[in-house]
Amino acid sequence: MPKTPFERLALDDITLTIPEGVITAIAGHTGSGKSTLIQHFNGLLKPAAGSVLVDGVDISRKSNEAKTARRKVGIVFQYPEYQLFEETVAKDIAFGPTNMGCSEEETLERVKKAMEFVDLDYDKYGKRSPFQLSGGQKRRAAIAGILALKPKYLVLDEPTAGLDPKGRESLMDKFRKLHKAQGTTIVLISHNMDNIASYADNVIILNRGKVTLEAPPAEAFSKTEVIRQAGLELPEVKSIMNELAANGLAIENDAFTMDKAVQEITEALRRAGKC
Repeated sequence: MPKTPFERLALDDITLTIPEGVITAIAGHTGSGKSTLIQHFNGLLKPAAGSVLVDGVDISRKSNEAKTARRKVGIVFQYPEYQLFEETVAKDIAFGPTNMGCSEEETLERVKKAMEFVDLDYDKYGKRSPFQLSGGQKRRAAIAGILALKPKYLVLDEPTAGLDPKGRESLMDKFRKLHKAQGTTIVLISHNMDNIASYADNVIILNRGKVTLEAPPAEAFSKTEVIRQAGLELPEVKSIMNELAANGLAIENDAFTMDKAVQEITEALRRAGKC
C-alpha cells in the first residue's frame, strides 16, 4: 500500500539481464518477489525507480515502440484462472491473435497449433467452457493462449503446478523443444529445483526481493548456503552427490542431473576398481 505505514519494498535494488536465446530460471520461496518481478517484464507493473528494457526499449514509456516491445513478452501466470475469461476454450486462445490483427484463418491455425502443443484436442475441448476444465487442463489452456501470440520471450510462472509427474515432464520437454526449434527465450519461475536442474541454462535466486545469486546451474548449485537462506532445497541429485562425496567417494562433485551423476559415479567406481 503506497504512501502508508504498510508500504514495503517488494523488489530491492535489482539489476539483472535475461540472456537471449537461453532458458533462465528464477527461483525463490513464496514471497520472495518472483511474481512481482515478472509482471515488470511486459509492463503490467511499472518500477517505482529505474527502468525495464526489452530489446533496448524502455517499456514503461508511452510510445508505439514501447507498446511493440511489451508485446514481445508473453507471461503465463501461476493461477490459470487469472487468464481465462471467454465462453469457450477456442475463443479464449483466439483472443490474443484476434486483437493483434490476425486474420480469421491465421487465428484458427494458431489456436489449433497451440492446443496441439499443450495436448488439448481442438475437437474435444475447443467448444468447451474453460471453467469446466480440470485444474491441469485450465493450465494447459492458459499456456496455449500465450503461445498463440508467438512471443519472443516466454515467461512461465510455475507452469507445471497441478500436473501429474508424466504431464510435468511432457510439458517441460515440449518447452525445451520450442526453445531449441524457434530460439524462444524462456524464463522459468519455480521453486522446484529438480525442474530447474533439468532444464535451465542460467539460474537466478531471489530472496526477500533481492537477487542473491545469478550463475550457470553448476555454479549456482554449489552455493549451498545461499540456496538454503532463500528457503530452497538443492536438487535431489546434487544432494545425493554431496552425501557420496562426504562419505569418501572420489567424485567430481558438480553433477546435478541424473545422467551426469550416473556417469561420474560409474567413473569413480571404476577408478576404485569396483566396477
